[in-house]
Amino acid sequence: MTIAVEVPPVAAQLPADFLWGYATAAYQVEGSPEADGRGLSIWDTFSRDPRHTEDGKSGDIATDSYRRWEEDIALMKSYGVTAYRFSLSWSRIIPLGGKDDPINPAGIEFYRKFMKALIANGIEPMVTLFHWDLPQALQDKYTGFCSRQVVDDFVNYAKVCFDNFNDLVNLWITINEPNVYALMGHLVGTQAPGRSSNREISPEGDSATEPLIVGHNLLISHGAIAKLFREGGYNLPGKKLGIVINVNWGEPYDDTPESKEAAADFMSASSDWFAHPVYLGDYSERTKQVLGPNLPTFTPEEIELVKGSSDFFGLNHYTTYLIRRPTAEVSTTNMLGRFMKGVEVTVNYPDGTEIGPKAGLSWVRPVAWGFKKLLQYLYKTYGKDIYITENGVICPDENKTPLPEVLNDDYRIKYFRDYIDQIIALKDTVPVKGYIGWSFLDNFEWQEGYTARFGVTYIDYENDLKRIPKKSAYYMTEYMGKAIAKK
Repeated sequence: MTIAVEVPPVAAQLPADFLWGYATAAYQVEGSPEADGRGLSIWDTFSRDPRHTEDGKSGDIATDSYRRWEEDIALMKSYGVTAYRFSLSWSRIIPLGGKDDPINPAGIEFYRKFMKALIANGIEPMVTLFHWDLPQALQDKYTGFCSRQVVDDFVNYAKVCFDNFNDLVNLWITINEPNVYALMGHLVGTQAPGRSSNREISPEGDSATEPLIVGHNLLISHGAIAKLFREGGYNLPGKKLGIVINVNWGEPYDDTPESKEAAADFMSASSDWFAHPVYLGDYSERTKQVLGPNLPTFTPEEIELVKGSSDFFGLNHYTTYLIRRPTAEVSTTNMLGRFMKGVEVTVNYPDGTEIGPKAGLSWVRPVAWGFKKLLQYLYKTYGKDIYITENGVICPDENKTPLPEVLNDDYRIKYFRDYIDQIIALKDTVPVKGYIGWSFLDNFEWQEGYTARFGVTYIDYENDLKRIPKKSAYYMTEYMGKAIAKK
């Protein structure tokens, strides 16, 4: 089934080497969790408890992409993409995860075969080492990223990947959204490994300290991997390594000094927490003030290790929020509110109007002008080339809309267009090098299970996981084909 699309005339305003495509993560699409020697990850064990996902389902099957990868690559090729961002499963490569644990040859063979096929089809692999699925064995051994011991194991895993795949990969990403992993997994507790001080959520965890320790160990790990990449001879001409940070723009609720300060505090606690050490060295003074005395301290050697450790700014961005000072006492069970002291997030202006239209998830509102402000802020603050490594939306009631109506996702098309228009508007002042939409397929969307459909490809979960392109897939093929200059 092909859906007709009308794409207005588009000038080729993006450079010929501009990368575009879609993203996924290993646990969200691969399935086959114990096939060919793979070990279990924290997301295997976490999501198998039906209390942890909205529909009570796990990622055991996901979109079955471990077995259907050839079909997926053929579909991507038909979309005309030039890049595919995906992650490697640490436990598929080193089942027990540790530096002294055996490597799984079948895992190496699978990913080499997969990457070679991407390249043969004109698609550049954009490879993420860690997209939240830590081997369960390391979580059991020393509570994962709560322990500094994870750094050596992570660096060893990275070395195995560099040794086996660097000839096929030009763009490496060490960690996906360390801020989200630290907060959702160790503060709120609604994502793996599910630790929190809220005993209604988790039997163990300390929300006052663990997210900050985890964040620190993620930063040290990233810095150590960057050092290995550069000093180990892997940073050959044309190869880059960076980290991906989730950054949603915080717009002041109104023009008062209080709201402006609250918005600055929001940015410092949500994203500058990681960006400032990576690009400028150490935590910013505002981050130290907002996150408080439990924030670990970098040694001078650690600052040197982490500072300048990313060749680009990898940006995951979905929405913009209005920020003000709290209007009421923060509940003891509102872990995120207590973490970001003095910050309240809202989507309503003082006059009651909303910042953007409702989408299929409450936390995502299309606000393209906020994206523009964010790009300007990031380049002014950090001065790095930017790769958009995730950006996407769910249409209102998309999961409740039946076939074939669900395929007409004009809401998503408008979102993509509005956001890409901001990149084009800034093309002479902010160097954005690529745009990777989330997501290639509807997939296992973490705590939402299969209830959240971000894909440009519909997955028919009731009919053998059949892949059906949505209207947005056809539109983006035409639009990006016109917007990017020909080589």
